Amino acid sequence: MDDFEYATEIEVRYRDLDTMGHVNNAVYATFLEQARMDYFRDVVGAELEDVGGVIAHLEIDYRQAVTLDDDVIVAVRVPELGESSIPMEYEIRADGEVAATAEVVQVAVDPETRESRALPELWRDRISTYEGL
Repeated sequence: MDDFEYATEIEVRYRDLDTMGHVNNAVYATFLEQARMDYFRDVVGAELEDVGGVIAHLEIDYRQAVTLDDDVIVAVRVPELGESSIPMEYEIRADGEVAATAEVVQVAVDPETRESRALPELWRDRISTYEGL
């Protein structure tokens, strides 16, 4: 996680587990969502529900199982900014080992027209400053 400036802890809940005692693969997307919410709150200064965006792309590569007893940390970084999009890269770590990597592209959307819109300059400035873009 040396290349990631931002990381957040995730609590694994019993309901996250499948019948084999592993975190269900679909729950990993929820881990990403929680990390995205935390990133927007802490770095951008906005709550995710105020962002007005949609997920245009989601890709997860699974490397190892996560269990109830694991300490889970999700690291997040923004490698670049688009005109209306925020690509985000993730590492999900369980007890210090990479359990999954992921990429998500969120696109800012105008709530009235439902068309993509330019990222607010404040967000662009805060993310660029934080990430060193």
